[in-house]
Amino acid sequence: MNYNNFAIIMAGGVGSRFWPYSRINKPKQFQDFMGSGYTLIQLTFNRLKKIIPEKNIFILTNLQYEKLVKEQIKNIDQSQIVLEPEMKNTAPCILYASLKIKKINPEAVVIVAPSDHWIEDEKSFIKNIELAFDLISIKPSLVTFGIRPNRPDTGYGYLKCLDTKNSNNKILLVDKFIEKPDLLNAKKYLKSKNFLWNSGIFVWKNFDILSEFERFQPKMFKILNNGYDFFNTIDEKNFINQNYSLLDEISIDFAIMEKTKNCYSIIADFDWSDLGTWTSLLDKSKKDENSNFTLKKNIYMEDVSGSLVYSKSEKLVVIKGLKDFIVVLDKDVLLIYPKGDDQKLKNIVKNVNKKFIDKI
Repeated sequence: MNYNNFAIIMAGGVGSRFWPYSRINKPKQFQDFMGSGYTLIQLTFNRLKKIIPEKNIFILTNLQYEKLVKEQIKNIDQSQIVLEPEMKNTAPCILYASLKIKKINPEAVVIVAPSDHWIEDEKSFIKNIELAFDLISIKPSLVTFGIRPNRPDTGYGYLKCLDTKNSNNKILLVDKFIEKPDLLNAKKYLKSKNFLWNSGIFVWKNFDILSEFERFQPKMFKILNNGYDFFNTIDEKNFINQNYSLLDEISIDFAIMEKTKNCYSIIADFDWSDLGTWTSLLDKSKKDENSNFTLKKNIYMEDVSGSLVYSKSEKLVVIKGLKDFIVVLDKDVLLIYPKGDDQKLKNIVKNVNKKFIDKI
């Protein structure tokens, strides 16, 4: 195993589109949604440690989830948990972790991966990662993994690439990053064949991403690089607490990936879902003969189809005459919501929070 290989797992999100299972006190990355016996962050860590030395896997999260990380990732060292004092989106925390890694190993190669993705074919995933390693070893570049879309999904960002129609070309130059589109544009992207879903998984040499931060985000780079001597010492926490609030809240896509001219996408061979919504979970689940997915046994259904029914309660759940719905019963919340409309659930949760703040 190559000890120049590092990984950064992004684990600070709240996952409000998976409410009411995903709550502020225990968001979706710390939950076992598929009934596999492992939470999403555990699956991510176990997948990455097959190609990355365990001591080189860093977990980015915020202060309130430190205990959950330690409970779920056994024997992880405190130095591998990178804590944000406040949420600032993905760019600041990636820069923060990258500077820490530079101090450990100036030759580091880094995978950045969200903690809440579902990837079934791990052998293909590892082969694709190795292909990315080979690419950046001969050509300085930032690499992401693109997924060929099979539907006009409005929940994913897209990559506009060159030469996607050539089925033999697996490594593509990225022309443009596109934020989550409306349905009309998503349909256009599906037809054009020039667009891929943006998986949000990146591979690069640590030196290269730091150079791009210095070029495109000089203010952010200067603020954090001023603390370089403090990183990985007892003075790091104090420096971060004093300076992190000065950083802009911005995603890695906006901060770097949309600006760089040196980004390539590898068309992924592995089966992938970001599990961003209840509908995406239903799509990836093993369903019964009526295209339903249920997790618990204390559920009775008649004339129900195309639906997801989840229950954490000991109560018996009885449903009749339901089609294409999401039904989630937590201990204190019941959600009944139309399938396919859960991109809007995030806004519903905000409105619920105004009236029932203790339920979020």
